[in-house]
Amino acid sequence: MSSIQQFKGNSRYVLDEELAQIVNISMALEMPLLLKGEPGTGKTMLAHAIAQALSMPLLVLNVKSSMKLVECLYQYDTLTRLNDSRFGDSTRDVSNISEYIRMGKIGQAFTADERTVLLIDEIDKADTDFQDDMLDVLDQMEFDIIEIDRTIKAKNRPVIIITSNAKKDLSDPFLGRCNFHHIAFPDPKFMRKIVKVHFPDLPDRIMETAVSAFYSLREVDGIEKKPATRELINWVRALTTDPDFAPKKLENGDVPYLGVLFKKSPDYNRVSTALKRKRF
Repeated sequence: MSSIQQFKGNSRYVLDEELAQIVNISMALEMPLLLKGEPGTGKTMLAHAIAQALSMPLLVLNVKSSMKLVECLYQYDTLTRLNDSRFGDSTRDVSNISEYIRMGKIGQAFTADERTVLLIDEIDKADTDFQDDMLDVLDQMEFDIIEIDRTIKAKNRPVIIITSNAKKDLSDPFLGRCNFHHIAFPDPKFMRKIVKVHFPDLPDRIMETAVSAFYSLREVDGIEKKPATRELINWVRALTTDPDFAPKKLENGDVPYLGVLFKKSPDYNRVSTALKRKRF
C-alpha cells in the first residue's frame, strides 16, 4: 500500500468532514471513489482540489457515449505510420510499431513516473460493458497493447475519482469495486461558506440577500435546470462588479442578470414571469 496522504481541502474547495473521510480512506485503500450528485455540486472540482492540495498531476478522462475503452488506454496511429511509410520524410522507424503508440488518459496515469489523480468524468454516459471493462483494468492496474504484444503495468496506482450525474444506473459489479459518496446540494449555511471562500470581503448584506434570492429562485415551479453553485458564484461576481447594484433591489424582487443563473430559455422565461408576478 502506498504511503497515506491526507486531503483536508484547499483554499478554493470547502470540504465537509464526511467527504474528507471517504476521500482519505479511498486513497488509503487504493480504491476508486465514485461521486454522485446533481451537476454543480463540486464533483469534478474535488479531483482538481485533491491534485492541487497533494501536488499531484491531474489527468482528466471525459467520458463520451461513443467512447471505446481502448481509446482510454492507448491509440495506435496507423494513419501517421502509413503517411510516414509513403513519403519517407519522418525521423521515426516505420517498422517499429511502438513509435506510433500513444497513451490514452488511463495509459498516461499508468506510465507516469509519479502518482497522479485520474478523474473519470461522467461515467454514466458510457454503456455497462465499458464501465465493467474499465474497472477490470483499474483493478488489475495493467492492460495489453496487442499490436506490439506488450503489457503496460502501472508504475504508481493513481488516485481515481469517478463522477456520475446519476442519469443512468451503474452495474452492481461496478458499484461493488468503488467507494461511494453522494454530494448533496449545499444547504444555505454551507453555501455561505463556499461563497465566502470565493469572495472573502463580500459584505454580509449582499451575502444574505444573494443567497436567499438564489434558493428562492431554485424553487420556482417547473424549472428544468436549476442553477448550481457555479452559477451562484458567477452571479455574485456579476452583482459585485455592477456599480449600480444595491442589495435592496434583491430584497424588492428586482433580480438582475438572470441569464447568469438560468441557461435554458423556458427556465429563463418561467422565472421572469414568476418575478413579475412576485411568485418566488
